[in-house]
Formats: sequence, structure tokens, C-alpha cells
Amino acid sequence: MPAAPTAAPAILLSTDRPLVHLNLAAGFRGGERQTELLIRELSAAGLIQRLVARAGEPLARRCAGIPRLSVAVVPHGGLLRALPRLAGASLIHVHEGRSVKLAWLNRGLRGAPYLITRRVQQGPGRHWVNRQAYRAAAALVVLSKSIGRSLERLDPGLDYTVIPSAHSDLAVDRAEAVRLRSRFGGDFVVGHVGALIDEHKGQQLIIELARRQPGIVFVLVGSGRDEPVLRKAAARLGNLRFVGQVSNVGDCLAAFDLFIYPSRHEGLGSILLDALKQGLPVLASDAGGIPELIVDGLNGRVVPVGDVDALERALLELHDDDELRARISDRNREAALHHGARTMAERYMAIYQKILGG
Repeated sequence: MPAAPTAAPAILLSTDRPLVHLNLAAGFRGGERQTELLIRELSAAGLIQRLVARAGEPLARRCAGIPRLSVAVVPHGGLLRALPRLAGASLIHVHEGRSVKLAWLNRGLRGAPYLITRRVQQGPGRHWVNRQAYRAAAALVVLSKSIGRSLERLDPGLDYTVIPSAHSDLAVDRAEAVRLRSRFGGDFVVGHVGALIDEHKGQQLIIELARRQPGIVFVLVGSGRDEPVLRKAAARLGNLRFVGQVSNVGDCLAAFDLFIYPSRHEGLGSILLDALKQGLPVLASDAGGIPELIVDGLNGRVVPVGDVDALERALLELHDDDELRARISDRNREAALHHGARTMAERYMAIYQKILGG
């Protein structure tokens, strides 16, 4: 395990003035995984923290038991129910858009500063309340320049810092990866991990590729509202596998030859960092912040959003060139070294220091 981050703000080492993380999202997707990774690293640095999260959701359950962290759950049915859980905060870190107004209201009532991490490409609604809430934030953080541009559309005067997501340092059981590989079948496996929501992740494009390339196996890991529609569309395809929601994502990645991510819009795509850590070549769309991680021709191929013909050409190029994939694999493992959770936590702690006065 790497050494803990250093230079924790002194005020956040006090039990009566914690750093409060506010994330009221349902489910457990990239933003919630990144929230958990940050909390764990900050705990290792000695910070006293509180997580305010939805009752019954995975984030609260996964974070229970982290040292120096208390978890305050909020029943479903209204942001205002979370307001009492913010009392006593020295600083509030807002991790998703729906909670921004709550932190703004709390600042007016109790004076606690807040910072916002914006994780999605679509900008906040362009109305007076949002402009005031984002202007009042002590700091704004975005995962990519693409997300930053969406804030500029809300208010050109907003200043922000880019801090990319971190890879999850996923555990890999090599024996299990071999077993999965045998279960998937085929000589070349193209894998995808993401919520099965086509308007976001573009899985219909993967199904079309599977239809065009019957000699290549395609694997979809994840679940979501479009799963029944996607399964119906792929019903006659013998080379497409639905794995569902799994806990051993690292094993799945280790069983792939190529990672595919044809998103229709994307703030950054934190799973891409896990693919880089595994050394997988990436085939992705040029949506949102993806080109800030995946440089076409260097660590994979990037094609226009929704262009299935371009996806197919790039897929076949990577499929046919073993040496190219090997070079990309080495580059990607090296690139992942710059995207660890410790690095992310240290950058956030520098912002906490600045807000709280050192």
C-alpha cells in the first residue's frame, strides 16, 4: 500500500470540525467510486470526515467502517432532510449536481464553505439559482476541460481546476481471469464495462459491431435500464455476452484483449483509467473528456461519436496488429501511474488548504 498523502489541513484533524462529503446519488457508478477512493485516501492521511449519503445505497454501505469517518444517511424524499447532517462542517465537498443548492443554502445558514466536483459533460441548468450557487463555491473542480467548458456556458467568469479521476487499483485474480476468458470463448475478446444506458454509453454500436464481425467476441459488463432492449437486439448473436453487474471487474478486464467505450457523451469515463492500468488498448469515441485520456494512435483509437464504420475500421486495425497492441499496452500501464488515488487526494488537499487558510 502506498504511503499516505501528506500536509493535511490542521482544522480537518479535529473531531468537531470534519470535512463533510455530500453525495446523494442513487446507485454506485463512477462518481460514487471516486468519492469512496478519495475518502479512503484522506482517511489514511488522518483527516476527520463525514459522509452524507442516501440511505440504502451502496456508497454508504461501502464506506462504513473507514477509520475517522462517520456516515450520516438521508432517507429518500427531499434534499432538505440532509441539511441537519451538514451541521458542524468546516468544509463541504459536493460530489454530485443535485446537492449543490443544499451546500449553498447551508452556507447562508451556517457559513460553511463548500467546493464542487463536477463529473458530467452536460452543464448545470442555465438559470439564476445555479449561477449564484456555483459563484458562491469556494472552489470548482472538473474532471476534464470538456466539463469545464460546460461551466463556462453557465457563467464565463467561473474559475475551475481540472483534477482527473483515479484508477481504482482493481484486484486481479489471474486464475479467475483465465476461467472467464475460457467462458467468453473466442480468440479475441473485446470488452466493455458500463451502465447499460445506450443514450449515454452507446452499447447499440457494440451490438452492430458484433453483427458485422461474427469472428470476434464482445462482452458487456454491467446492468441498467436498457438491458432488456439490448438483450433483444442481440438475441441472435452468438458472439456477444452479457455478464451483468459483477464485483470482480478487475478479473474481467484482465480477460479482455481490447476495451471498447463508444460513449455518446462523457465527462471523462473513470473506467478508462482502470483499462489503462490493466494495459488494455482502448477503442473509444471522441465524446467529452475522452480524448484528454485516450490519444488517437498513441494509447488506442478515437473515432467520431456514433460512427460505427469508423469503429469497425479501428477495431480491425487493432485486431490485426499484435505489435501495435503490445506497444499500446506498455504505454497505458505507464500512463496509469500518474492517475492513482493518492495523487488525486493530494491535489484535493491542496485545495482544502487554500480554502481553510493553511
